[in-house]
Amino acid sequence: MGVKERREREKLETRDLILDAARELFITEGYDGVTMRKVAEKIEYSPTAIYLHFKDKEDLFRELCHQDFARLAEELNVIAQYPDPVERLRQIGLAYMAFGTHYPNHYKVMFMTPHPPTPLDERDHGVKGNPEKDAYARLQNLVRQAMDAGVFRDELTDVDLIAQTLWSGVHGVISLHIAKTNDEWVDWAPLEQRSHLMVDAVLRGLLKECK
Repeated sequence: MGVKERREREKLETRDLILDAARELFITEGYDGVTMRKVAEKIEYSPTAIYLHFKDKEDLFRELCHQDFARLAEELNVIAQYPDPVERLRQIGLAYMAFGTHYPNHYKVMFMTPHPPTPLDERDHGVKGNPEKDAYARLQNLVRQAMDAGVFRDELTDVDLIAQTLWSGVHGVISLHIAKTNDEWVDWAPLEQRSHLMVDAVLRGLLKECK
């Protein structure tokens, strides 16, 4: 490996180290409680070194979300293999909950930490509305396909209402799992059983016939 390649690899490793540290801090401190200095202290770097990679806290947070949402979109792409539109909806719900289980810190920052309002920037070009890269667009697309197949109750004609209802159901399972399953007050049923039951229960309420 040449000097240039080694330096580029070290730069990427440092960038990932900064992002991992920031992710943990945003979870514990909240967006307002995090500063670039705190991120630097966590990884024992100087604040100047952090600014070589990110211009400010907003830039750091946006990059963190951009990477994590891209990873989620990639995880959800596996459902394309299912030909039945209802089964695709079932599988995207299960894949979503699997993502939260495998990447709980990512999930906390993405969906369990208040975000500041941020306008779209160049990192979002070609992402928003693209089912291959935008997880919500993927869900909307699957709902439209199921709607075109005539599987939903006749009065359900709002794609976003259906998509957000499905999303809310699976979010409830995984967020409760992340936040509360160390609580010995409740004798928790296995996550897999809760995941499948929630997905099936929500679909049963939306479909003309439960498959």
